[in-house]
Amino acid sequence: MKRILRLGCAVTAGFVAAHAGPAVTGIRPVRRFLWPHLAGVGADDHVALTFDSGPDPEATPRFLDVLDEYKVRATFFVLGSGLRRSPGLGREIAQAGHEIAVRGWEQRSLLLTGPDATYDDIARTCDLAAEVTGEEPRYFRPAYGILTTPALLAARRLGLIPVLWTYAVRGWTPYATPASVYRAAARRSVRGGTLLLDDSARPSQRWGLAALPRLLEEYARRGYRVGPLREHARGEPVFP
Repeated sequence: MKRILRLGCAVTAGFVAAHAGPAVTGIRPVRRFLWPHLAGVGADDHVALTFDSGPDPEATPRFLDVLDEYKVRATFFVLGSGLRRSPGLGREIAQAGHEIAVRGWEQRSLLLTGPDATYDDIARTCDLAAEVTGEEPRYFRPAYGILTTPALLAARRLGLIPVLWTYAVRGWTPYATPASVYRAAARRSVRGGTLLLDDSARPSQRWGLAALPRLLEEYARRGYRVGPLREHARGEPVFP
């Protein structure tokens, strides 16, 4: 009996490792060292500006106004549920020249989601994004940056390139302010990287919105090009 139990534990551990192993890419230093394309490392003079977890009818239009004022385009990783609630806003994002990418249907981790459900989650978001905007999404970023083997396989089947980020500004922390968001996003090492901001309904988005004009002005002063992921890569990002 003990031998059977040990075998069962070994099989379970092996399954968990196979399923959740790619989640190690969520550790930023590991990701940047071993998988720089997955970390969003691109052309040295470029910063890829990305937004997560919208579209949100309250927050997203405010970000669009700032981006339009500064003539900057970005990549928006959308939730399918948000896009279903606000399809007109999704079309507005695309028509303004921004890039639509796939987040997933809801803001939840896929860590405990099986292969079929994972594929359905990503595929239905991808299909809706294409229907709303008229363009096939190219990039995929899972909630919380947690990749799983089923998520990677689903992305491959759907022709999506997984990209996480080089820097997130941690605007969701209790001590965040517009100044702290600006300092985090204005660091010298962000050059050539992918920056993550949040245009969802969460309170954290207001700090990114308040910091964004000053940040774009600072990037322009330094001579950085700022744009979407489609303009960022030094080569095609690869699967880890």
